[in-house]
Amino acid sequence: MSLLSGKRVVELGDMAERPLGQFFASLGAAVQSMAADAAELDAAVAAADFLLDPWGLEILSDRGVSRSWIEARNPALVHVSVSPFGSGNARSRWLGAELVAAAMGGALRLTGEPDRAPVKEALEACTFHAEMAAAAGAMAAHYARGAHGQGQHVDVSIQEVAFSRNVNGALVWNFDRRKLHRVGGALNYGRATVRCIWPLADGWCFHTLMTGRFGAPANQGLSDWMDEAGLDNPLRGVDWLRYNRSTLEPATRAIWEKAIAAFFKTRTRADIRGEGRRRGINACVIESPVDVLGDPHLVAREFWAERGGIREPSRFARLVRGAPSAAPAADAAGSAQKPASTPSRGGPLAGVRILDFSWALVGSITTKILGDLGADVIKVETRTRPCLSRLDVQVSVSRADDFDDKPWFAHLNTSKRSLAIDLKRPESREVINPLLGWADAVMENFSPGTMDKLGLGYAQLSARHPAIVMASGSVYGQTGPLAAEWGVDGTGGALSGRTWMTGWADRDPLVPGAVPYGDVIVPYVLAACIAAALAQRRERGEGCHIDASMYEICVQQMRRAIVSAQQGTPPQRLGNADPDVLHQDVYPARGEDRWVAISVFDAAQRARLAEMAGGRSLADWTRDQEECALVDRLQAAGIAAGVLQDIEDLMEHDAPLRARGALVELPHPKLGPFGHVRTPITFSRDRQTPYRAPALGEHNAEILCGAAGLDERRYTELDAAGVLK
Repeated sequence: MSLLSGKRVVELGDMAERPLGQFFASLGAAVQSMAADAAELDAAVAAADFLLDPWGLEILSDRGVSRSWIEARNPALVHVSVSPFGSGNARSRWLGAELVAAAMGGALRLTGEPDRAPVKEALEACTFHAEMAAAAGAMAAHYARGAHGQGQHVDVSIQEVAFSRNVNGALVWNFDRRKLHRVGGALNYGRATVRCIWPLADGWCFHTLMTGRFGAPANQGLSDWMDEAGLDNPLRGVDWLRYNRSTLEPATRAIWEKAIAAFFKTRTRADIRGEGRRRGINACVIESPVDVLGDPHLVAREFWAERGGIREPSRFARLVRGAPSAAPAADAAGSAQKPASTPSRGGPLAGVRILDFSWALVGSITTKILGDLGADVIKVETRTRPCLSRLDVQVSVSRADDFDDKPWFAHLNTSKRSLAIDLKRPESREVINPLLGWADAVMENFSPGTMDKLGLGYAQLSARHPAIVMASGSVYGQTGPLAAEWGVDGTGGALSGRTWMTGWADRDPLVPGAVPYGDVIVPYVLAACIAAALAQRRERGEGCHIDASMYEICVQQMRRAIVSAQQGTPPQRLGNADPDVLHQDVYPARGEDRWVAISVFDAAQRARLAEMAGGRSLADWTRDQEECALVDRLQAAGIAAGVLQDIEDLMEHDAPLRARGALVELPHPKLGPFGHVRTPITFSRDRQTPYRAPALGEHNAEILCGAAGLDERRYTELDAAGVLK
């Protein structure tokens, strides 16, 4: 299914080879790569639907292609820029690529081990994330163009997108004035540091103990396996329904983790792939890019495309075309069968209606993006199985017995209304069925098959609403031999080769301990596909099912390594080096745990850097220098460099980042006003207007007596019967 069939894209610089260009091509757009030359671009820009550039407005203008020039030739063009620091700020002309943007965005200093310099994530992780954000912005602007006929500039800063991942760090700094640090092969949840990388007898696996009902079966499965192996098991007898990873005593966790480490050291990769999956424990093998190529699950899902004998990822999401609607296109799109929504606020997706069955991170961030960009989102949740982000106690102002005082939930769920309802009660259908007629799109990220059991699967919904757009996010996808298997954020990284390639060659693989990855990139792919699907539905009256797999999207990020693995060069962990960069690394600066990142792309830059160092080694030269002044000097000399900023630097002292609106202050009834990480996309025409996250069930009466069409008497009856909980 080609959501952009017939659309024309002009790509400048190397955009055709970058993830954003590949995303457009995967949706069926016709792509034309050109140089940034006004004379050559004139006719192409006039005829294009999209223009993609890797520089931002200032550098593009320096090359003779100004924003006013573009608008004069094609006012309906959607122009997308993805650059290290974005347009319109003091750093817009700074040199930089992945390492520098990751440093300035705060992601780099949180990856690595305390006794060594910070180390970059595999390949271009922050750039990939930024380009998926740009995809969502581009598709939202495309949808908006269908409503008002105007194009606009969509601007994305890789630095800001890298910063947006660090919600955990922003929370603990904002509320407790604490900073998170590099913790090696562990995850840092604010109060708790939870180990997740474990050596096996012949490799490594990823495993974590998860909180409460969500993690209880998998945690029990591990405990039982340890018992049967006859090893020490301090996990025996734990009430896993009461376990909370954020509040477990550190001394107890240390005892548990020592025993878990001893157990995993006796297991093999084959044990984890086989017996571990059979038992349903939350563990998977950390695979290499070579291993990924042989995975039967990806083959079964027809994920690969072969070009010249080389396998490459074929898609960012699997799209299933809906049955043709019997109604005219206008009716199927919603303008005749149901009243058009009257937007109550701005944004490129103003008027779009989303029914949100999601929870935790992937689904919540997807609908946050849609809501922040103007959609009316109704979040369906319940007190009987509250979202994980309403449970984790990460900061001192939150309590374990309060669902409405978690700043993590507040960050992830801006711009939504909350409906609390028990979907297992048959009376709930009186509310859900009319809301399905109200919605333009449905979002869910439960385990595959859960929505079918509730009578809300795509086949069931599309039979009643042929033009419905439904999006499903999961670790493995909705089909294939692993579809029903357990997985969390780290699973996609472990299976894709991403974790295997992060770290130092002489040590175990690493994860970015406080900045999740799969959980934050999948939502932008989903949001982009939802917006594109809604735009196509308006044109053709056709719905679809969007099946996004975290595993597959992480493999997309590893495309370069996957190709290299087939060309006789097995990829390895390289620390901060990159085969495509002449030289780059992280160097110490004056002060405790202060660092600068430097990237050198050609021989002239290398000679200039050596001259500045005055014959000393780079580490000796940088060690006694103030980091910001040093970076300013390097940038002035034409050398890409950046400070490895921590969360205090980012939130308190980074004026260009603040000028982009990276933090939006919103009120909160229990937490007071505080800065929320915004959806990191800037639109020149349709601006974001986010509002605060809801309390659980805060909008029950409003939704039931409004969008669902029930009267006040029936609302009162359902409430009294305990359906609305």
